[in-house]
Amino acid sequence: MKKGYLGKRLLRSVLSVIIIMLIVFIMVYSLVPRDNIFFEDSTYRKLGAKPDDKTNYVYSTWERLGYLDFVNINDYAGTLYEQGSDALAKAIEPDSKETQQFREEYAAQGYTVATYTASGRAYAYKDIPLATRILKWLKDLIQIDTPWAVKDPNNPDLPRYLKFGTTPTGGPALIGSGSVHKYLLYLDSRFPWLHQNIITLNMGKSYPSYQGIEVLTVLFQPQGTEVKRPVTFETGLEQESAIIFGTLTYKETPDRMDRQKFVDNYANFSTQKDQPSMVGTSFIMGIFAMLLAYFLGLPIGVLMAKHKDKLVDKLGMVYIIFIIAVPSLAYIYLFRYIGTNLFNLPSIFTTYGANDVRSWILPTISLALPSIAGLMLWARRYVVDQMNSDYVKFAKSKGLNQSEIFSRHIFKNAIIPIAHGIPASLAGCISGAIITEAIYSVGGMGKMLPRAINQYNNTMIVALAFMFSSISVLAVIAGDIIITKIDPRISLSEKEGRN
Repeated sequence: MKKGYLGKRLLRSVLSVIIIMLIVFIMVYSLVPRDNIFFEDSTYRKLGAKPDDKTNYVYSTWERLGYLDFVNINDYAGTLYEQGSDALAKAIEPDSKETQQFREEYAAQGYTVATYTASGRAYAYKDIPLATRILKWLKDLIQIDTPWAVKDPNNPDLPRYLKFGTTPTGGPALIGSGSVHKYLLYLDSRFPWLHQNIITLNMGKSYPSYQGIEVLTVLFQPQGTEVKRPVTFETGLEQESAIIFGTLTYKETPDRMDRQKFVDNYANFSTQKDQPSMVGTSFIMGIFAMLLAYFLGLPIGVLMAKHKDKLVDKLGMVYIIFIIAVPSLAYIYLFRYIGTNLFNLPSIFTTYGANDVRSWILPTISLALPSIAGLMLWARRYVVDQMNSDYVKFAKSKGLNQSEIFSRHIFKNAIIPIAHGIPASLAGCISGAIITEAIYSVGGMGKMLPRAINQYNNTMIVALAFMFSSISVLAVIAGDIIITKIDPRISLSEKEGRN
């Protein structure tokens, strides 16, 4: 590999992801009417008989999602007079001088000034250009936590420092004060054991589904029932709790219960549950399906090639044609019927849950079926092509037996294009399987993108597009690197690419 080539490839990959995100932003925020985001919002429907509250809710939501800037006369007057005062009450009326000033000031700034239907009071809004929103999304994408990250005017004496210590469970940690997270780096018994909160991705908050929750929290938080255990809090309080201390974040106004447990404002936390996250569920199922596919598909495909046009080859082709010709929905239902009736396996993942191995068997095998067929087909094709190559005939003329030719030459050359697809297969594990997860009611990632599109959850759509495109682009690079390790004759260079 030419020096510096990988860095240039990574740079081009980043540019590719940015271009993809530009396209997604334009499609989501320009082609889809922004009124559609309220179709699945129960709060919006409840405000039907309150036109002023409904208008305020709509524009506040659009502002929160970045569509526009929004201000009403109440906010404006609140900067001039004390809350609850008679002067404030008079200032917000439609005929007040403050309302006239409000109209003139915001109209001069390019805002559209309008009035609430019922009260006649004024409000103003201005659309934010799409380019500005895209730049803001990119600027805020990577968040670095420091002791100066928290801005709390109600806590001016907040200490700001970094120090080494331990979590309440005894694991070593880098502890921050003034940072969003209390434990910026820590060790515990959860995979992958070493965790960091210093650098995080900000994908925004989900809406309308999982309203108010960070997108990455929705995707990566554990599911199921809380797993409680005896815990001793920093205040000395001992009780059963599912708290994950490493997830403690700053809370501006801790309540009475928080004060019983925590010695500072770090009182927001996540809890440990008995089932993996959506990403974890899909990845576990996907990785075992991938391993099953490679362990079965490759050897059978090679066997078919070595016995071309014989019984084993014909039987293998029957399976391949069946998988290609029959809709996946049909053969998955057929396989589920066989598994439930002959082997008494659960037809629904939630029957026993993620903690029972029986729940994983049918969906994992169902997910592996098309991959097995694909690997069988391509392994057979690549091996047959290599067996008919001139170098094989030359090797036979030199006296090498069939076993030596196959192990030293044929299989090594045939495996190259298949190995290139391994990283892409791993990447596919994260995105989930829409049909398989739907049929077996698996709580994984397969449902997320279709559901986000149906619910106009634009923040989730953008986040998933970013995740999937980034992983896919990196998978292509990883595949290129793998084939250079398998075959030294293949090199990556700036001028020639793969040689």
